[in-house]
Amino acid sequence: MNRSDFREGLRGGVIVALSSAPFGALFGAVAVDNGLSFLETLLMSATVYAGASQLVGIELFGQRVEPWLVVLSVFAVNFRHILYSAAMAKYIGHYSLPQKALAFFMLIDPAFAEGVRRGESGQGVSFSWYIGFGVVVYLSWSVATMLGAFFGRMIGDPASIGIDILLPVYFLGMVLAFRRRPGFAPIVLASALGSVAAYHLVGSPWHVSLGAAAGIIVATLLPLPAPGAEAASPEGGEA
Repeated sequence: MNRSDFREGLRGGVIVALSSAPFGALFGAVAVDNGLSFLETLLMSATVYAGASQLVGIELFGQRVEPWLVVLSVFAVNFRHILYSAAMAKYIGHYSLPQKALAFFMLIDPAFAEGVRRGESGQGVSFSWYIGFGVVVYLSWSVATMLGAFFGRMIGDPASIGIDILLPVYFLGMVLAFRRRPGFAPIVLASALGSVAAYHLVGSPWHVSLGAAAGIIVATLLPLPAPGAEAASPEGGEA
């Protein structure tokens, strides 16, 4: 364990932990509102650990749909993690099998974005850095979930005070981190149009994966960028 890398990971993870804490609290409040107990809510955050799909699952639990539909819906929302893991593979190939298993469990959106940024910049993605980054976010998410579940009934309907806007704002920030990449505009436009069309023609949550597929298709059709075209942005927002 490299202590310097571990501390650097902790510092980067603290920023993400603070920004995602309200989202974790929102999940805790929504889970309790949909009939889950305090312990069930905490267990779901500790084991599933995927904010967007947790909210999708909770909404489906509240509608009392068939279990297989809940599983497929969560898979549809989490499909992007297959792409994340493929992109991260070349940076963490030196990890042992147990380390890879833990790394992929902690492969949330910010970890992917920061991991790819470090890999492309030549800093490398050491396990010490990765575990430092991942642990602080995981613990913060769990604590925020507990607080949301405990105090959720005091909040009432999260939508009434605008807390439900956290999810789209969160993902918008992640998408904008890639804004200086070649082909960003057509890929995002294709994903957006594909997602909207799928939402009306197929329904939620499949529009998430179908929108991503539309963006992937456009990305494969675009010409490869010239060497050096993916330089990091001045503010370090490139992921």
